[in-house]
Amino acid sequence: MDAENDLRTRARAALKRHWGYDSFRPLQEEIILSVMEGRDTLALLPTGGGKSVCFQVPALVMGGLCVVVSPLIALMKDQVEHLRARRVKAAAIYSGMRQSEVQAAIDNCLFDPEYRFLYVSPERLQTEAFRVNFARMPVSLIAVDEAHCISQWGYDFRPPYLEIAEIRKLFPAVPVLALTATATPEVVKDIQFRLGFKTENVFQKSFKRTNLTYFVVYEEDKNSRMLRIMDRYPGSGIVYVRNRRKTAETAEFLRGHGISADHYHAGLDPRERDRRQQSWMKGETRVMVATNAFGMGIDKPDVRFVVHLDLPDTLEAYFQEAGRGGRDEQPAVAILLYDNNDVAQLKRNFTFSFPEPDRVREVYRELCQSFRIELGSGAGKAFPFSMDEHARNVRMNATQYFNALKLLNNVGAILVSEHLREKSELQFRIPGDHLIKYYKERPDMEPLVTTILRSYAGVFSQFTSIDEKLLASRLETTEEAVVENLKVLRSEKVIAYQPQSNIPLIVFLKDRVDEKYLYFDKKIYDFRKEKAAERLAAVENYVRTDNVCRSQLLLQYFGEWDSTPCGGCDVCRRREVLRVRNKDFEEIADRVKMLKQQGRNPKEILTALAKTYDEPQIVEVMRWLADS
Repeated sequence: MDAENDLRTRARAALKRHWGYDSFRPLQEEIILSVMEGRDTLALLPTGGGKSVCFQVPALVMGGLCVVVSPLIALMKDQVEHLRARRVKAAAIYSGMRQSEVQAAIDNCLFDPEYRFLYVSPERLQTEAFRVNFARMPVSLIAVDEAHCISQWGYDFRPPYLEIAEIRKLFPAVPVLALTATATPEVVKDIQFRLGFKTENVFQKSFKRTNLTYFVVYEEDKNSRMLRIMDRYPGSGIVYVRNRRKTAETAEFLRGHGISADHYHAGLDPRERDRRQQSWMKGETRVMVATNAFGMGIDKPDVRFVVHLDLPDTLEAYFQEAGRGGRDEQPAVAILLYDNNDVAQLKRNFTFSFPEPDRVREVYRELCQSFRIELGSGAGKAFPFSMDEHARNVRMNATQYFNALKLLNNVGAILVSEHLREKSELQFRIPGDHLIKYYKERPDMEPLVTTILRSYAGVFSQFTSIDEKLLASRLETTEEAVVENLKVLRSEKVIAYQPQSNIPLIVFLKDRVDEKYLYFDKKIYDFRKEKAAERLAAVENYVRTDNVCRSQLLLQYFGEWDSTPCGGCDVCRRREVLRVRNKDFEEIADRVKMLKQQGRNPKEILTALAKTYDEPQIVEVMRWLADS
């Protein structure tokens, strides 16, 4: 008990020192103590439940290095920046980084004992170079974020996650903390099995959100209904739509009706995405219209409504997106608007979700040819990638092509990374004395060169982030002129210059093979397709069902069968109207319960009560009781 109290005291001290809080959120402290006691631990915390603190605090208390496996590069970058702002040393390694950057991160974790966190994308675990260096690191904890990705039962299976069990063998005594916001009971068991838990050890906070009310509304005129929702619920909100074009159209529609709105998707310029996100976070923009690219790592507490204008692909995705409402524990609503065409579209998308293996091989061949990858080479190479362009090359629609890429990822051939170069980078390629000679011959370039040297340190020894707008301001010229001159310097081999980019990267994880040797296991292919069909059916059941509380439906999907009706959703409200309309409701309900306890079946109960009450009334009450 004394040892446990000591750990508890040290954990609370770390929370206070680095985060400024006096106490943990529900279940955080229990998870942290479990990890600090050396036990493999699975933590299920809903969106906004504070998962990162559950591995950051024990890592700071225990010392050594915490290795965090995460598939979300933007989130990795964000957490590294937040830790550095708290004067905690952290690094990240993910696909698309230059080798010099990767080696610098590895060296820091190997030789600087003050480094506490290394964030790594799962595909990096497969490389021999990483494993060799990993074995030499002072690892004290392995944290697995988005842990549902390790389970083939899950909705977002990532094959590289299976490598985690292999790297665990290098540190058999080091505990693993697996974290996820959404997992069905079968996924919970599978996560622990795949990660090699010594004993099952699950901490699960109920998925029930008492302050968040769910509504499902059949609506042909969604835009008009959306306006009425925003009139009814003041405050900040999110509107989720399926594609990028619709984000801009919907935001423009809202602005046309006097509502401050903007749109967000992964294809926007990184700086512009950040500007729009910050405007919304500060409350300057009321509504953000977005694809599902918006939300990961965003912790805005006062979102009062989340509206879905399109059906989500899975209930897991819907639960996470809807869960971004009401994180301040104040009332919020999640409203899903749908019509019959939405259900049909969801089913059409499903038909494109599992392209035939021969079509996937065709996609692989086209990629290798486009990027001039020769047989037996290409591992680790990364290229800017336009999905639309390559989809046209193989005559596939965007959905089908995207899923072909997922299948190529599943066999470990390629990865499409969301890694975007958020800042331009520059490094001088010639030494200082040659540089002086150069700009004496090119005096028009001297102001730019000297301004760069005055503004940024280390530009001779490593790639350095630069800001063209800042340089333009100091030179009293335009940003466009600075960019053009930087390109001239690059063409004359004075600098290496990589402009900011909002284009994703495609990374070849292995050397190219003849596409006929790409192997797709039919049993796994059919299994994944069957599970995807079940998830689609669950979404359709959620929107079509009108006699079970929305909250109960969602909780049952995640294995919670003993919850009570929320009392506020569209289904519960209809029941309340029924109860008020039926003046004999309570009396009939009491008599039905009594007869049921006597062993009467429904037909016998109906016959017994029909002598006193109207039969339709009895049927309505019996149906309500059965649903409840």
